[in-house]
Amino acid sequence: MKNKRKVGADYEKKAVEYLQQQGFSILEQNFYSRCGEIDIIAKDERYLVFVEVKYRSNTSCGNPLEAVNAKKQKHICRTAFYFCVSHGYPDTTPCRFDVIAMLGEDEIVHIKDAFSFQL
Repeated sequence: MKNKRKVGADYEKKAVEYLQQQGFSILEQNFYSRCGEIDIIAKDERYLVFVEVKYRSNTSCGNPLEAVNAKKQKHICRTAFYFCVSHGYPDTTPCRFDVIAMLGEDEIVHIKDAFSFQL
């Protein structure tokens, strides 16, 4: 069995490739702060997009979308806020939170504007 971190990195790479095919510009991957981590930070037309990637090989542990619960959303929002402040983005910058869920080898579900900003 592969290391979970390696498996996660492989699927994050697939998510990056998918986003690039959809016209996104990738700004950063695996942005860490003491508030949390954001898998992918991208630009989509006028939005700064914070993307959480979740993978499951099957549904025995639940749908990957279910793993982005309220607690996880709060950590992502705090980290996104820190990213914007530390990188000089004005508070008027339009931001969006997307989730990419991968189930099995081929299924990619991209939920745009999956949740709202919350601190």
